[in-house]
Amino acid sequence: MTFELDGRLALDTFPVGDLELCRVLLMDDARYPWLILVPRRSGVVELVDLNASDRARLIEEANAAAAFLQTSRRPDKINIAALGNVVRQFHLHVVARRRGDPAWPSPVWGHGVAKPYEPLEARRLAAEARHALRAN
Repeated sequence: MTFELDGRLALDTFPVGDLELCRVLLMDDARYPWLILVPRRSGVVELVDLNASDRARLIEEANAAAAFLQTSRRPDKINIAALGNVVRQFHLHVVARRRGDPAWPSPVWGHGVAKPYEPLEARRLAAEARHALRAN
C-alpha cells in the first residue's frame, strides 16, 4: 500500500512539503497560522498505529513545526492536537494561537467560518515553512 492523502485534508490545505516522516500542510484559515503533519504511512488512524521509531520521528517533526511557528509568528501559545473525528487518517495539528484571536481561549475547531488565505500569502507562508523545516 502506498501513502495517499485524505481528500478532505487536500481540499482544506496548501502543500508545504515532505519531511522524513510527514507531509506538511498549511491549513487554509488565515485566522490562525496552522500546520498539519500527516505521517506518510498507509492505514495509520491512531498514534498507536505508528511504530516506536515513527512516533519518535513525529514528535521531532511536530517540535520543528512548532518552533517555526513560534519563531516566525510569535504566538502566545502553540496548540498541538490529534483529533481525527472528521478525517480518519492520522494527522497532527500544530496551531499558533494569540490572546484575542477569534476563538481564544477555546479550541479553533468549529469556531466561526474559516477565512481563506489570499493565494499569494498562502504560497509565501508555505514557502517560508518549507525553507525553515527543510522540507522537500
